[in-house]
Parts: sequence; structure tokens; C-alpha cells
Amino acid sequence: MLDLTDEQRAFVSAVADFCRREAGTRQQRDALTNGGREAHSPELYRKLADLGWLGVSIPEEHGGAGGGMVDTCLFLETTARGLAPIGGFTTSIIVAGAYERFGSPEQRKTVLGGVAAGRIESIAMSEPEAGSDVASLACRAEARDGGFVINGQKTWCSNAHLADGILLVARTSGAPGEHAGMTMFQVPADAPGLRISGIDTMGGREVNDLYFTDCLLPADAVVGTVDQGWKQLMAGLNVERLILAAVMLGTAQRAFDDVLGYIKQRRQFGRPIGSFQVLRHRMADLATEIECTRLLVYRTAELVDRDPGTVLPRETSMVKLKATETARRVALDGMQMMGGYGYATEYDMERLVRSTIVSTVYGGTSEIQREIIGKTYGL
Repeated sequence: MLDLTDEQRAFVSAVADFCRREAGTRQQRDALTNGGREAHSPELYRKLADLGWLGVSIPEEHGGAGGGMVDTCLFLETTARGLAPIGGFTTSIIVAGAYERFGSPEQRKTVLGGVAAGRIESIAMSEPEAGSDVASLACRAEARDGGFVINGQKTWCSNAHLADGILLVARTSGAPGEHAGMTMFQVPADAPGLRISGIDTMGGREVNDLYFTDCLLPADAVVGTVDQGWKQLMAGLNVERLILAAVMLGTAQRAFDDVLGYIKQRRQFGRPIGSFQVLRHRMADLATEIECTRLLVYRTAELVDRDPGTVLPRETSMVKLKATETARRVALDGMQMMGGYGYATEYDMERLVRSTIVSTVYGGTSEIQREIIGKTYGL
């Protein structure tokens, strides 16, 4: 049992009630997401902004609630479990953390205050030849006429098509393969010279290619320090991995809830299929894995809240690995136990399978997380 305050318990209850009321049925969710083809509902997002919940971890001076990572994880787990279509929030809160740590006062005011009010942010880091190997990025920012000119391509940029702003990581010096020489930039989504092109995926419209052609940015678009983008990225790993883990924890719990309800009702051979030992034991294993994941998520969140400036490569890689792999297992086992109905679009399970499979890829693959964990043990 998590040791939550009364205020936190009331917050979780209120968020859960909101999800049931606003997105509790398949019909509601389809209406909010163009039949499931979109991962984000602007209508629902505005309501959450009006309630003040999008600013759960935004400092009070920028219009937020000033909460910590535990509070953020509670919100993410609960909305994911409630299938609230707010895909734009994850990248927004990740980007907000970068601006809180390194942004200028004006940048923090615009981005942090904007996120609390419903502004959506995206991050552009991956490239066609630079995925897990971030150091290979080649998109270049050339200092010119008192500003910077951006040329190059970014790919797999989540929510860029929804975004008001994009946090760009580009090379300002050095050559691909070097960690030194990267810089973060604040880019308006409608900046001249930037073209955003959607990538069709199993999950619908979620990710995008970004093409920069002589995109001119002013000098004050730099976020933090020129050539220090790699160190700044590393400082944000705690938040990024925990956010993704909390979302997948809620998704795993939803998949479990759905299949549990199904196997209690579905009858074969004269009795509910959940009464057969093979399914009963499988559900016991999944419940145990979910609870282990929950404890790891919130233990790691507590460590971050205790000392936000400390980077926790082992713990955050473990939590991202455990949460995404557990969610994938729960959804795939859920589909198996539901049989053909688990594969049918009539039910949510097939959608949960799609979202959990890709979770082991984005934000650092499971293989990369294992590499990081191994290195922390001197291997």
C-alpha cells in the first residue's frame, strides 16, 4: 500500500471520477478521438487545464500546483488507467522540466505557464541515423546574423502536430558521434522553414517527421547553454523515464481490469473461464507484477522528490524497463485470455496491446535500458 497523504488520495479519486464521467465509455472515447485514430483530445485537455490538473508539477509562480514527481505519477497512472486521451501531456511535462532547469525567465514563463494552461510541447531529438545513438545527431544549427539557422531532419517526434512549441536538440559544433556540441532551442511550431509531416503508425497519428530548411531562430531561442545540450538532456532522464513508466503502469492496470471483468463473465464448459486454474494463476502472476511495478515507480518518484538534482540512471532505467515490459506482458496475456474478442476492435484490449508494444521502444528501448543498468554495476 502506498503511503499517500489525504490530499493525494482525494486528488486520485477526483481524477478517476473525471475519467469515468468524461471518457468512461467506448462511445465517449471514440467521439473524443475521431474513432480512436487520435491519441489526444483538445476538448478533454481544456477541461483538465480549467481544473488546474495539467499544472500538477508546475511551480506555483507559473500557475501550477507545485507538486512533485509522486503527484505527477499519480495523475499519469490514474488518467492512463481511465483511458483519458491526453497524449499531449507526456511530452509537455517532459519538456517543461527542461525549461524549469535551464530556461531563461521569459522561457519559463511562456512554457511552464503555458503547459499549466493547456499548451502542448514536443521534443525533437531522434533522427533517421540517430535513435538510440543520440550522439550521432546531425541536424545543425549554424550561428549567423546574431541568431541561428537550422537545417536537417528530425523524426519520431511525438505530438509535434499538436504542439505550440518544440524543444529542438541540434548540433552547434563538433561532428556526429560526439556528445559535445549539442544545444537546445525553443522553436515555435509555426516557425518559417519548419515543416511537420505525420508518420502513419499502428497507433494512428502520434509521431512526426520534422524538416528544417534555413529555419532562422533568434539568439534568445537557446535553452540553457550553447554546446551543453547533452548534459542538459542527461539531467532530464529522471523525469522522462518516470513519466513513461507511470503511464504504462496505469495502462497495465487497465488491461488487467478489463480482462478480469471479462473472464468473470465469459462462460465455457458451464462455468466462468476465470474459475479455471490456468487463468486464475496467470492473473495472480500479472497482479503481482503490476504491484511490484507500482512500488518501483513510486519508490523512484520519492527518490527524485527527495533530491531533484540527482540523476538516477540505474533506478530510472529499471523503472522504465519494468513498467513497459510488464504492461506489454499484461496486454498480450489479456488478449490471449479474451481469445478472439481480445483481437477485435470492439474491445479496448487490442488498442492496449498496440500502445504497450511500442512503449518498449520509445524513450529508450528495453535493450538500451538493460545496457545502462548493466553499466551501473561496472559491466
